Amino acid sequence: MLGAVYRGAHHVELCTDLAMPTVAEPGDAVVRVTRSAICGTDLHPYRGELPDFAAGTVLGHEFTGVVVEAGVAASVKPGQRVVGSDIVACGRCPMCIRGWHYQCADVTLFGYSTVVGRSLGGAQAEYVLVPHADVVLAEIPDDLTDEQALFTGDVLATGYQATLAAGMAPGDTVVVVGGGAVGLTAGLCLRVTGAGAIVIAELAAERRQAAAQLGFLSSHPDELPGLVAQLTRGAGAPVVVEAVGTDAALGLALSVAGPQATVVSVGAHHGVAFPFPTGAAFARELTVKFVVGNPIRVRDTLFRLIASGRLDPTAVVSHRLPLTDVVNGYDLFDRQEATKVVLVHG
Repeated sequence: MLGAVYRGAHHVELCTDLAMPTVAEPGDAVVRVTRSAICGTDLHPYRGELPDFAAGTVLGHEFTGVVVEAGVAASVKPGQRVVGSDIVACGRCPMCIRGWHYQCADVTLFGYSTVVGRSLGGAQAEYVLVPHADVVLAEIPDDLTDEQALFTGDVLATGYQATLAAGMAPGDTVVVVGGGAVGLTAGLCLRVTGAGAIVIAELAAERRQAAAQLGFLSSHPDELPGLVAQLTRGAGAPVVVEAVGTDAALGLALSVAGPQATVVSVGAHHGVAFPFPTGAAFARELTVKFVVGNPIRVRDTLFRLIASGRLDPTAVVSHRLPLTDVVNGYDLFDRQEATKVVLVHG
């Protein structure tokens, strides 16, 4: 089968002879993928930031598709149209029962080597094996397209949970550091839940333009402190979302947070140290939260918001490419010439 395979830093190969996955455990399912996407998280190995990431990994953790095979213990059935959670969790352990699926003892991510849990083939391929299928997969409602549902499996869930964690009051000025898909979907969710002015801070001009087209205020990071001071009369933002996953982005987020502010970091961080401004954070009584999006927990709510017309995550898509053009998709995304690349499978 076809699939996108990681060969090393800045080297993704479209392979044509990958082995077809088959059900191995009673709770497994195999899905024929109809849509997948390239995520900012995929750029960490692509840019060589994860030296232990295994060459030969089939990439991709965002997908929709159709079930073609199911284990004897799985309730999903062949022919069902489904969306996958990027998080694979058992659904039975104490962490899962509390809704903390990323803390599951058996947690893993599709297509992410052994960075989180065990190695599992990804979904930028024609077919994908899904463990714990009844937990990981959700049937797509009839009134949602595959592309709409695709977003509930990762980036929209992440943006929505950033909103929940922020504890925003209606009308609050909110800053989002990062204008990629997670930052933009966070902005959409913040708007739906009653934010006032929403500022997207982003280095790439193309992404700032995309943010402006969605109705957000957009700013280069260097200009952000001045804009926030102007909007808040010097007080600082009461809510800041960091959606990049770098020390620089988190530092910027902390710098524009006002007294008693909440800073929510949903960017995928892989660092080991950060020069945290403890004195300033203490003086301003900041609350800092790190949040991993959990599609399993929030996707039903997101289905309803999308179906109602209040939320359109497809608005952040900049490129729709065939799976056969996945190498070009990574190049576009790496150069920040794309906000979201959706891969259309044949």
